[in-house]
Amino acid sequence: MATLIHTLSDHSDDVSYCAFSSSCLATCSLDKTIRVYSLSDFAELPYSPLEGHTYAVHCCCFSPSGRLLASCSTDGSSALWDTRDGRRLAVLPQPGASPVRVCRFSPQGPYLLAGAADGSAVLWNVRSMQLYRSGKVKDGSLMACAFSPNGNCFVTGSSSGDLTIWDDKMRCLYNEKAHDLGVTCCDISSHPVSVSENGFKYFQMASCGQDNHIKLWLILFADFSGVQLKYKCTLNGHSAPVLACAFSCDGQMIVSGSVDKCIIIYETVPSVTFQEAIFPILKGSKQVKKHFFYSLRFKITKTVLQSTGNTLHTLSQHTRYVTTCAFAPRSPLLATGSMDKTVHIWQLDLKQPCAGGTVENESKVAVEDWSEDDVSAWLCAQDLADFVGLFKMNNIDGKELLNLTKESLANELKIESLGLRSKVLQKIEGLRMTMTSVSVPDEFLCPITRELMKDPVTATDGYSYEREAMENWISNRRSSPMTNLPLHSLMLIPNRTLKMAISRWLETQQK
Repeated sequence: MATLIHTLSDHSDDVSYCAFSSSCLATCSLDKTIRVYSLSDFAELPYSPLEGHTYAVHCCCFSPSGRLLASCSTDGSSALWDTRDGRRLAVLPQPGASPVRVCRFSPQGPYLLAGAADGSAVLWNVRSMQLYRSGKVKDGSLMACAFSPNGNCFVTGSSSGDLTIWDDKMRCLYNEKAHDLGVTCCDISSHPVSVSENGFKYFQMASCGQDNHIKLWLILFADFSGVQLKYKCTLNGHSAPVLACAFSCDGQMIVSGSVDKCIIIYETVPSVTFQEAIFPILKGSKQVKKHFFYSLRFKITKTVLQSTGNTLHTLSQHTRYVTTCAFAPRSPLLATGSMDKTVHIWQLDLKQPCAGGTVENESKVAVEDWSEDDVSAWLCAQDLADFVGLFKMNNIDGKELLNLTKESLANELKIESLGLRSKVLQKIEGLRMTMTSVSVPDEFLCPITRELMKDPVTATDGYSYEREAMENWISNRRSSPMTNLPLHSLMLIPNRTLKMAISRWLETQQK
């Protein structure tokens, strides 16, 4: 089971990232702040919020000891903070002053990695506060990064879709085209699938992207053959770009967050251990092992590449894009952040995983066939429990639920608050969309509202949106809803071709 136990609503703009230490949770936002909470009671620490960045904060992370907190921002800098009193210890300017999108501490060495929109990757020595090494990806912005567990290598993901593996000297070891529309996040499990008697370590890595996919990879760290990457499988479930992914500390689960407003927790335990699959090879001579890895190019037995990939939980409490998710290192907690300005804290019952379960506990019966009790259960799952009595009194079953409008909510159910009426209607609209999302082509849905577009327009980021939704978006910010990069112009061009395609599709549905 995954139970929502707390919601943090202190940020005034989109939540962009959240990170755990052993005792704290840090969150950052487009509101230019970082907030820090105690895990004992989720109370905000006295020195929070941390202020100093002049533009949106995109990422934050704790050092291995938990004594340092790093943050990075559109203002072109990374900052280091003392977690004991909130003092800002250093400002680390990115070469070229490009917006910094992601930052990570090395798990072993004294380094902070910062990646920027111009494709630059910088290693800072946090002891001397000096730049140690720098490099640059071939194409695109650097959107994601993750260190190997020993800190000797790290992986970067770019908006061009490439995963690149580097050593700690900033030498490029490997490059792989992973996601057609750009990588948004990546993570490496801290626990190896197996460690052989000769010390070969084989880890799982996850990446996600704008192509709606989560891909699992296997990385081999071997002294004689360097680093090698092998595609493992693709985890399905999301219907829109996946913005975040993270492994649990034991590597047996992975969580993802998406533009479809859902969080999915998967089981990632391999069906056969690495050592069982290659034990005969490891017993061979060094020449045999070398031949195995070079000649067969890392073609491991198919069984070791297979993962159960079971969906353990689907969490649907956020009302906007889910931008970040993270497991706590020493407790069964999960944090998820969203463009709805909230961070949800979930408690996981690791002893009783519920494969395929959802926190909404929706009936498998078609919505229009729901009973009044089914509607009551749905209201509770949507954090609308205060309306259960009202809906029961008015005999609202599934069919009646789907027919509710703003007018009927106001005139028949007598819900006076405009905000509450809008909230209920938004949940009902989401329910209607889940009934039709299978048949509606994804390219016909607005990336912001996830609803069928009526007046599609194209922005300068190359994506099409519903005009009203995009106009509301750019009235508050100048960044792309899809890439989070600055928009060079606020001009919106009518997409008549897409509008005609939607009209033709609607005609076919009416026949």
